[in-house]
Order: sequence, then C-alpha cells, then structure tokens
Amino acid sequence: MKMIKLILGDIRFQFKYGFYFIYAVFCALYLFLLFIFPEAWREKAASIMIYSDPAAMGLFFMGAIVLLEKSQRVLNALAVSPVKVSEYITAKIVSLVFISVLVSLVLALAAGLKNIPVVLITTALTSIIFTLLGLIVATKISSLNQYIIATVPLEIICFIPPIIYLFAPTDIMRWYPLNGSIALISNGSQNLFYDIGLLLIVIVLLFIVAGHTTMRMWKSLGGVKL
Repeated sequence: MKMIKLILGDIRFQFKYGFYFIYAVFCALYLFLLFIFPEAWREKAASIMIYSDPAAMGLFFMGAIVLLEKSQRVLNALAVSPVKVSEYITAKIVSLVFISVLVSLVLALAAGLKNIPVVLITTALTSIIFTLLGLIVATKISSLNQYIIATVPLEIICFIPPIIYLFAPTDIMRWYPLNGSIALISNGSQNLFYDIGLLLIVIVLLFIVAGHTTMRMWKSLGGVKL
C-alpha cells in the first residue's frame, strides 16, 4: 500500500507540473514527423525517437523533479518518514516508465513496428537506466544549470554510440548495453537474451549506486550532514 501511494504521488506530481502535457505535445509532433517521412525511413526514425525521448525522459527531467521536491520540502518529509530509499527510487522508476512505455506504444503502432512487445520491454528497461543515471546526478546538484551541465557528458555517451550502431552495427560494439537497447527497439538484435541481460546488469549496478547517493542526499538535507 505504501509503495502504491508513493507511485501515485509521483504521478500526480508529474501531472501537476506538466510532464504529461509536455509528452502529449512531443508525441503529437513525433507522430506528425513519422507520417511525413517516407515509409522506408519510418522504422529507423521511430526507433531513434523512442530511444532518445520516451526511454530517456528520466535523464532529461530528473533534475527538475528532485529540485522541485527539495524546494517544496518533500524530501525533508520523506527523510523522516518510514519510506525507504529503495521505495523512493522504485516509485520514481515506475512513474516515469509508465509515461515512457505509453508514448513508445503510440509511436511503435504509428510506425508499424512488428516487435511491439520487445519494444515496450526494452523501453521500460532503458527508461530505468536513464532514470537511475538522472537520479544519481540530481542528488549531487543544487541548481538546474548544474544538472544540465553535468548531464551533457552522459548524453554524449548514451546517445551517440547507439545511433551510430543503429546505422552501422559491428560486433565490437555489441558489448555496449545501450547499443543492444536500440538494436532491440529497431528489431536488429542478434541475441535478445544477451542484450536484455546486459541491460539488467546495468540496472542492478545503477540501482545500488543510486541508493547510496540518495541516502547521502537525504542525510544532508538542510545543509547539515548527519
């Protein structure tokens, strides 16, 4: 029950501050672009759209979410409540995965992708990775400008190799988990279980790191380290 309340609270928070409205606008824009692209381009275009936006939204918005929670003393309340750090992180993940999967489903159907179940699972896993990366960075910053600057290297690392791999796949690049992610979305995976396995390993490692950084943030709320 506590977990459900946390998730619903995050969804209400995101709805209140326009996350759903923003993604409704983005979704409409992407649909328009898909329909004006030549049919031969749609599959790859949809794969890039799904990977670089719905799946990656946690990286884009986590800084704003955490800063808003800090300014409204939400984190202060959570830090002295029975809520565990793992529950806080899980609620963030589930609420953002919900939007990501919803938008990716619309785009996948519009583009006529044939591997929709795999696309949705991959979007969810990739969304978890980006959400955890965003949270790790967000726990260490005090302004939105700091967050934007700090995430630039992550965006380069997370976006450029997969897009290159989409158009020019090579065996040597298969070890990079996010290359497997875009391959799964575009139905170009050579080994589904290998690529999903890599994503799961990354998720476990990032969840552990996010747990440590979030706990440190909670302990230092108010400017005093306990």
